[in-house]
Amino acid sequence: MEKKRDTYHHGDLRSALIDAAEAELTGGGVQGFSLRRVAARVGVSHSAPSHHFGDTQGLLVALGVRAFDQVLAAMETRSRDIVDPAERVVASGLGYIDFAQTHPAMFRLIFGSDMICQGSAELDRAGQAAFDHFARSISLVEGEVHADSPAPVAFLETVHTVWTITHGFAEMKLGGRLDGLDDGGGERIEQMFRRSVVAVLRELHPLNHLDASKNCPDNAGWAAGG
Repeated sequence: MEKKRDTYHHGDLRSALIDAAEAELTGGGVQGFSLRRVAARVGVSHSAPSHHFGDTQGLLVALGVRAFDQVLAAMETRSRDIVDPAERVVASGLGYIDFAQTHPAMFRLIFGSDMICQGSAELDRAGQAAFDHFARSISLVEGEVHADSPAPVAFLETVHTVWTITHGFAEMKLGGRLDGLDDGGGERIEQMFRRSVVAVLRELHPLNHLDASKNCPDNAGWAAGG
């Protein structure tokens, strides 16, 4: 086993362990997660992960960082080519929902688990980057960016309201609660989500140019985050 471990460069082994940790989490969930099984997946000694992450909590934090990066990538992918500010908010939210559907275990790790201890600067930065993308998209709807000063309370309320709607749709869809409304391509559920978000954004800023019944633009660049 030690000989196998030595075939990895330091950075390569760390990445391989995070890849294996994600596979382990996907296969068995958080409760049964262990460094020993992660090491076995990579084919290294059971002590190898501790050299990089210290303990199970350290590896879960690294996995949480990856999960937040995946959330951000999914939102960016969905919204990348969208010009209209309100449509970008909708697209970012759909990217968030995409992530929940394609990476349910990672979604549960960062949003539905108490297995990751708070206080990791790296985890906080990754989570903040994902949140900032969402907040920045909403700020552009009203033509203001709050990067250099504390955001007004009303604005933060709007951000959290849209986030709550988005997270709710992700949870409902992940739990199969919306299956009865699925038309096979997801368009009906996406339109439900869109109408909900637009209704909140209309309170933030008059969106006279935005038709709440309009179909989401068909953009080949939109895809589930990964």
